[in-house]
Amino acid sequence: MNVRNFDLGQTTNQPESPRVAPPATGRLRVVLWGTYDIGKPRNRILIQGLRENGVEVIECHAPIWRGVEDKSQIRSRRWWLFQGLRWLACYPRLLLRYLRLPGHDLVLVGYLGQLDVLLIRPLTWLRRVPLVWDTFLSLYDTLVDDRALVRPHHPFAMLLYACEWLALRAPNLLLTDTSAHAWFFSTHFGVGRHRIERVFVGAEPRAFYPPHPEYPHHRQRRPYRVLFYGQFIPLHGMEVIAEAASLCEGQQIHWEVIGDGQETARFRSMLQARALTSMTWIPWVPYADLIEHIHAADLCLGIFGTSAKASRVIPNKVFQILAAGRALISADTPAIRELLTPGPGIALVPPGDPKALAEAISDMRRRNPEAAQTHLATYRERITPAAIGRDLVHVLKCRFPRLHRRARQ
Repeated sequence: MNVRNFDLGQTTNQPESPRVAPPATGRLRVVLWGTYDIGKPRNRILIQGLRENGVEVIECHAPIWRGVEDKSQIRSRRWWLFQGLRWLACYPRLLLRYLRLPGHDLVLVGYLGQLDVLLIRPLTWLRRVPLVWDTFLSLYDTLVDDRALVRPHHPFAMLLYACEWLALRAPNLLLTDTSAHAWFFSTHFGVGRHRIERVFVGAEPRAFYPPHPEYPHHRQRRPYRVLFYGQFIPLHGMEVIAEAASLCEGQQIHWEVIGDGQETARFRSMLQARALTSMTWIPWVPYADLIEHIHAADLCLGIFGTSAKASRVIPNKVFQILAAGRALISADTPAIRELLTPGPGIALVPPGDPKALAEAISDMRRRNPEAAQTHLATYRERITPAAIGRDLVHVLKCRFPRLHRRARQ
């Protein structure tokens, strides 16, 4: 596997002409450029998926977000000022590094990339290669509309909207995680729907995989275990989970909640008001240890919020739970219907409805777990990095016929 990485601070080969032709072989060469957050599964899966489909990926990257799990929880203005200066300072070297890269077929800007895509656009014109941006989701929508961290008429919100509006017009092609998100960008930012393609998020099989066949059978023990994990953001619907747990008190159901974040104080107040005895709350576990908690559960939960964004996303945890072979309950939304249909091991309930969630959990307890495993396995092959990469390569070849012709050489 030919892997190249040009993170800042690493040495490179001798500079080459900005107009060097792509490789003569049929293998595609993609430059992944910018300050994308490698801590996000989305970016890691796209990189792995492309490489597993025979694409040579050259990373030209400044890892400015390394070690930052949830940016919205950092309140220090001094930290943000320092991070902003560090962010801006990395671009001259990143741009110069790009000009020294060998010939390639296209440039892909990963998430987050609002500023990246604006800065690299002139150089992709210079090198005559298409530019693709994985918008993934809207930063304005996340901070202003969904999490309400910034008021809509605040100068920062208006600046963010303007930056995103411009950024969406820079690349030749935009990627999103759901068609529902694609329509959001089209209606709220005036981007032509024909310029946007959907590529699902997927899951990392090294971190999320079915349990070993000899793993203890959970039906032979009590109580029934229900798991939720996440960063406690509004679209998760933590109030729905707390109320559903209250409705299930006395039913031999144990709830395990893993997470911390914006809704922590509110969630704690809800638990105290209900005096729940059937719930264990763990603020944080390492990413690599999540699989142990998923395997220990009989049932895992998705999201239940009622916000507009909640209707447009398929969260990471849904893909991870499917990959781990566990039963799933989540809100019935347009986005989730792009991937799932109800069946053994999968239940969808109305958003914001704790009674429906409690009833679905009781119903799931009565179902045959073997039938659920058969149904869940039908999804597993669709969400591996190889499958996600295959979908992306197909999109790129369809959108840029020159790539398709080269790949057949």
